[in-house]
Amino acid sequence: MKTMRISSLFEDSAAINRKGDSFFIKPQKKNPFAIDKKKGVNILALGDVGGMLLIGLRLLSGETVSHIGICDLNEKVARRYEMEAGQIEYPIAHGMLPEVRIISSAELFDCDVLVFCASKGVPPVGGDVKDVRMAQLQANAKLVGSFASQAVQQGFDGLFAVVSDPVDPLCKAALLSGLRPEQVQGYGLGVMNSRALYFARKEQRFASFLREGRAFGPHGEDLVIANSLEHYDDALSRELTKLSVESNLKTRELGFKPFIAPALSSGAISITETLSGGWHYSSVYFGKGDSGAFLGVRNRRTPYGIQVEDAPMPEELYLRIKKAYEHLAALNL
Repeated sequence: MKTMRISSLFEDSAAINRKGDSFFIKPQKKNPFAIDKKKGVNILALGDVGGMLLIGLRLLSGETVSHIGICDLNEKVARRYEMEAGQIEYPIAHGMLPEVRIISSAELFDCDVLVFCASKGVPPVGGDVKDVRMAQLQANAKLVGSFASQAVQQGFDGLFAVVSDPVDPLCKAALLSGLRPEQVQGYGLGVMNSRALYFARKEQRFASFLREGRAFGPHGEDLVIANSLEHYDDALSRELTKLSVESNLKTRELGFKPFIAPALSSGAISITETLSGGWHYSSVYFGKGDSGAFLGVRNRRTPYGIQVEDAPMPEELYLRIKKAYEHLAALNL
């Protein structure tokens, strides 16, 4: 059986260093932050996702985050979350969790990591929109482009973490606004992996995913779930992919917006792992110049650049990932 590696998608081989079953994406300038010190994190917009992400980050990031700045157009929302999150504390270990403070828009880029949770036009529960994530593309692309341009103008040198939907195209919008590839990562694949794990625990025939599975691609229709890299079953993997992609619609059918798992799995947990140099799922840039796309993969931050898992996989799986990448690269922003 012919095997492939995901590094084959890279149009500019000079931009990566291959090493065993992984490769390093060389930063154009420098890594956005050092992984051996605590970081200041600012969160833009405290809607359903931003508010839940703040709670998760406060609880999880005591060893990696020094403080969390929060910024929202609604002053009362910011004050509410400053009080509520600030009142989450262990009974004795005072000061163990990162401080939460309200910041102004002028202070937004005075941090190591900016978490972008702002969004326009989220489809209402009960609507007939098939792809809820992509329905927000045009409005949110302009929004993220505006803030990315501000970041460039203010000399922001940290990480621009995109959580708003659709995650992967919005990362490209931030890149096109002047940020460097290593400065931008998208946080949407974490929850898709978690949803696949959820269904794999529910049905024994998907159990191989618990031990050997991987997730690739965007937070949306072109998601690629693989039951296993070594024992890949295409039909089984596509079925598990469908369950994971449509899980958010099932939550909407119950009458609720599906924001809790994304905010925590893709957001708080994955960002905390990023800051500590741990392996996680997020989108990184594959391509040369502006012609590529941000693709969700298993990766981690290192002093030498972003390290991406590059294990051999069957050609059938690789072609699924390539198709998803090509769709992302062809989007008109």
